[in-house]
Amino acid sequence: MPTPVRFTAKGALTRARIVEAAADLVLARGVGGTTLDDIRAGTATSKSQLFHYFPDGKRDLVAAIAAFQAERVLQAQRPFLDTLDTWEAWDGWRDAVLAHYGSQPHWGCPIGAMAGELAGSDPERAAEVAGHMDRWCGYLRAGLTRMRATGLLRADADPEDLALAIFAALQGGLLLTQTMRSITPLRAALDAALTALRASAA
Repeated sequence: MPTPVRFTAKGALTRARIVEAAADLVLARGVGGTTLDDIRAGTATSKSQLFHYFPDGKRDLVAAIAAFQAERVLQAQRPFLDTLDTWEAWDGWRDAVLAHYGSQPHWGCPIGAMAGELAGSDPERAAEVAGHMDRWCGYLRAGLTRMRATGLLRADADPEDLALAIFAALQGGLLLTQTMRSITPLRAALDAALTALRASAA
């Protein structure tokens, strides 16, 4: 494992600025459609500066963008994401998800889009990006596990299957927001998923 590069406070801010600006470029054009020259132009960064912060070039930058997008998406779902163990928390989570994606300039899930695009060109990096999605789904599973433990869900309810079904509905709804250019499919998918979840109530 390579030793992580440590930056000064100013350097860390510069790196964060590059990642945020590059994230918007990749979201608009895709990983394959965004070159390092595009990123240099869009972030007013020299080639030497870019490789100083991202020694492995675009692969390092893609990993940083995925981590940035994951944190941005998860933060938008808080505090509900951390407390998905009541029906009220699930309703709040649903509203937070719709509010976040409805306010974005680009449709769809940035993490899912990156994982899907990288699957054919860089499987190792795709698996790393998909790890952020696994973490996201893990919050749903943890909340459902607590709900079963406190008796809000039936004893035979499977938190793993329920979380996966809800997450699949979420990602499917997000994919359709891209093709339909509307938040409506995401709203419908989440409402259907939570209606199905309530069928497992104790």
